[in-house]
Amino acid sequence: MMAERSSRGFSAAEETVLRDLLTAERVSTVTRIEVLTRAWDDIVTSAALVATDDEHDPEGATIAFERAHVQSLLDQARTHLDALDHALERLRQNAYGVCERCGDPIPLLRLQARPTATTCVRCAGR
Repeated sequence: MMAERSSRGFSAAEETVLRDLLTAERVSTVTRIEVLTRAWDDIVTSAALVATDDEHDPEGATIAFERAHVQSLLDQARTHLDALDHALERLRQNAYGVCERCGDPIPLLRLQARPTATTCVRCAGR
């Protein structure tokens, strides 16, 4: 007997695995944002306590680099969180696993490797 499949071609068990994967990755990403935000706040606080001149003080360049690095990581984490929220919303609307470009199914293995994928392999290569 075959497992019942959704309109996207996933069995109920596969859909549960994908939902759990997205949810776990979302929790991990929110935690990463919290940690990075604390790191950002610490850098800003430390810089405020010391009169550094980023241009002329050897320590200033390091602080500026750290601040830029943490900001970049924060931006990436927030973008990933938005993509995860988009994927979860698509899952609720029964649109998850369907290519946003051509409408073909996105293979389960692609979604397991890249849960926020919005395109099939063929469209991703275009």
